[in-house]
Amino acid sequence: MAVHLDHLLVPSRNRRASTRLLAELLGVPWAESGAGPFSPVYVNDGLTLDFDETSEPFSTLHFCFRVDQAEFEAILGRIAAAGLSYRSAPHGPVDFKVNADHGGSIVYWSEPDGHVWEVLTVSYARRPSESSGGEKRA
Repeated sequence: MAVHLDHLLVPSRNRRASTRLLAELLGVPWAESGAGPFSPVYVNDGLTLDFDETSEPFSTLHFCFRVDQAEFEAILGRIAAAGLSYRSAPHGPVDFKVNADHGGSIVYWSEPDGHVWEVLTVSYARRPSESSGGEKRA
């Protein structure tokens, strides 16, 4: 069986607000409550982000979603309509620009809990496939 990431816990200050915002920006379903004390964002048929509310300090995390160009434009439109600041680099200044350096479109934002959210159309992080001369892990 292949390995698939099923769900991931996302620390937040207000799980319902964070869940709703991300789901609305991505255009995917969400729920105020799910399994356990979490608010889920149903990213796709195989991945759920479960927002967990905490008052404790937590590390900033980086999440990246790959979409097609039409979906990218729709998400960017929703980010802009929500009045969120966005940028062309993960830790760069807010420049309201789209990064096109990797053969596609990339945009980053950091609302509401400081996590870095990224949407891109072409992955720059994928390992080369065997057919393209890439190395296969045992």
